[in-house]
Amino acid sequence: MPVRQLSEGIVNRIAAGEVVERPASVVKELVENALDAGATRIDVLTDGGGRRLIRITDDGEGMTRADLDLAVERHATSKLSGEDLLDIRTLGFRGEALPSIGAVSRLTITTRHRSEPHAWALTVDAGEKSEIRPAALTQGTTVEVRDLFYATPARLKFLKTDRSEAEAVREVVRRLAMSRPDVAFTLAGEERAPVTWGPAADELTRLGDVMGADFRANAIAVEAEREGVHLAGFAGLPTLSRANSLGQFLFVNGRPVRDKVLVGAVRAAYADYLPRDRHPLLALFITLDAHEVDVNVHPAKTEVRFRDGALVRGLIVRALKEALARDA
Repeated sequence: MPVRQLSEGIVNRIAAGEVVERPASVVKELVENALDAGATRIDVLTDGGGRRLIRITDDGEGMTRADLDLAVERHATSKLSGEDLLDIRTLGFRGEALPSIGAVSRLTITTRHRSEPHAWALTVDAGEKSEIRPAALTQGTTVEVRDLFYATPARLKFLKTDRSEAEAVREVVRRLAMSRPDVAFTLAGEERAPVTWGPAADELTRLGDVMGADFRANAIAVEAEREGVHLAGFAGLPTLSRANSLGQFLFVNGRPVRDKVLVGAVRAAYADYLPRDRHPLLALFITLDAHEVDVNVHPAKTEVRFRDGALVRGLIVRALKEALARDA
């Protein structure tokens, strides 16, 4: 078979497979965009677990007409000021989310920037981009995703039940809400009663709102710093544990991550307090120079690679052990 150049539509759908795995992936990318835009209120609405509808509304800075036109093109982003991929200071940066979503669904973006006389709207239907048209919106951006994966029907077969997909969406919003207690979040949909997390006075208040009153009542503060790496957060007492690690929330520079180094450090710190089949509840926030961690490991941006993983691991183990010993 001769070599041939793939069409732009096929290329976009292949790329979408890496970024958009399920409805929760869409919600994650869009909520991160809202946070990067300076939103103080983010509303998330889903239907059919996100398969039929995802609507994200924020009060961020919005986009100009020119920015909106570029935003749905591949590898177009406002979040990289230069060529340094280790100098990432926003949640999004790859310029792939919106075109990937538009390649496999019916995507509509309505946005208003304060410099514009009115809002603008744009639709991308299975990769086909419409003309930009005037629209009505007071402030910020509303992104509506309908019929996710209708352009790639084979992907629909791999989705779970609406309830399971809705739960995955909830988990994504919970993690992002933990990282930004200053932002109000509302999550609604036919699969659940609406949940609202208003702006919280402090981090522990927001963690208690999201993780439950039991965590707030049984959490101890954790804080340490070594060689420019700062660790803060709250860890549950050994008396508050679960049979799985789903109650462990880890963040690097405000980004929710799943990292083996961090999970292993938590396990080591609690080794003297919990049996191997029990897992603590905690939320830990690591802050370090952007050049000391690579977040460009995977398109989903949930994996990271530390320049000095041993330093980070040692800091977590020691800080948790000291906090637990203080409370013993």
